[in-house]
Amino acid sequence: MRIPFISMFMTSPFEGLLDHADKIKECVWAFQQAMECHITDQCESFEEFRKDVDNLESEADAIKRRIRGHLPKGTLLPVDKFELFRYLHEQDKVLDAVEEALDWISFRSEPGIPDALHKDFFLLVDAVLDPVEEMCRMVGEARKYFTSFSEKQRRVVKDIIHTLRQQEHEADKVEDAIKAKVLNLQIDPVTVFHMIRLAETIGSIADHSENAGDMMRAMLAR
Repeated sequence: MRIPFISMFMTSPFEGLLDHADKIKECVWAFQQAMECHITDQCESFEEFRKDVDNLESEADAIKRRIRGHLPKGTLLPVDKFELFRYLHEQDKVLDAVEEALDWISFRSEPGIPDALHKDFFLLVDAVLDPVEEMCRMVGEARKYFTSFSEKQRRVVKDIIHTLRQQEHEADKVEDAIKAKVLNLQIDPVTVFHMIRLAETIGSIADHSENAGDMMRAMLAR
């Protein structure tokens, strides 16, 4: 297959996006451990994992600034610069949502998540991690496409985006089930509000992953 001649002179921003995505993967692993600590209330490492997330988010911010600062005017890119920055902003929102969820827990760590909701929150955490993993894989496959401009590789990326949408829909269903269950539990109003807001914040991790997929699809369409 012939590679477009102009692509030989392009600067690819996808190495930076991959570095940023790797930080997201590290971050969601720490998030998963933190949530397990909080839900089961059987370990004392929640704050350590929360600090890990904060540190990883700071490292990801440094990568984000590096990406923005190393694209001087006149640089040939395989994608529109404005769309690239929009994509990076949305990918970064995944990290923000993870950090926000743990911060929200820390505001009211006691009495914790009611026993009746333990299984539901475990399911929600698992449900939002799937689209994050898929989003990170999408960045790697997109890098291959914007290097080769292969139609076959383009289909690979589009299939990942389709999977992302399905996974986000599944996460939405788990989130909605939690909110319905919370409203029917005999618990105090503050806990009701805290649990619903927590479910929505965790659910937004999947939302931003799907949004990133939609933005990647827009870049593919050019």
